[in-house]
Amino acid sequence: MTETPSAEMNATLAQVGPRLRALRKRGRLTLAALSETTGISVSTLSRLESGSRRPSLELLLPLAKAHQVQLDELVGAPATGDPRIHAKPIVRHGRTFIPLTRRPGGVQAFKMIIPGGPRAEPDPQTHEGYEWFYVLNGAVRLVLGDQDLTLRAGEAAEFDTRVPHWFGPATGDPVELLVLFGPQGERMHVKSRPVA
Repeated sequence: MTETPSAEMNATLAQVGPRLRALRKRGRLTLAALSETTGISVSTLSRLESGSRRPSLELLLPLAKAHQVQLDELVGAPATGDPRIHAKPIVRHGRTFIPLTRRPGGVQAFKMIIPGGPRAEPDPQTHEGYEWFYVLNGAVRLVLGDQDLTLRAGEAAEFDTRVPHWFGPATGDPVELLVLFGPQGERMHVKSRPVA
């Protein structure tokens, strides 16, 4: 005898598809690219995102791994009462990113650690979106279009990532940054009080 899923479980499962779609779009992945990474067919991925396919553990585990998120983030598991965040660091191109936000879509916050070593040659890149960073420790060299700037602890920068940009340690010392990545057109909104 099989039990009928509760209304609460059905509501939770109904949110899995939109979460999967938001994660895929945040990662700028096509269904075909995600299929290649996970081994799940494009049609199954599409049906999962639309809600016409019920998610199973066999499908969610490779998707959580591909999106580098916890399984409970995919299913919207209820909070356990433990307020600690167990962020799993992500290492890309020798830089360590520690996620500080746990929701798909919108502005994403990370602590970024760039190791010290020989000064790297700038290789400016472009992509859609906005980026904002605040230097916690060290000195950062920011190449932004025609500008070549050095930012020190306590300084911040915000820029449109469609402008060719690159940043890295200004010296051989490691750098720690608080970084916010925003989707296309989404900028930081900073409020300040007027100086009396």
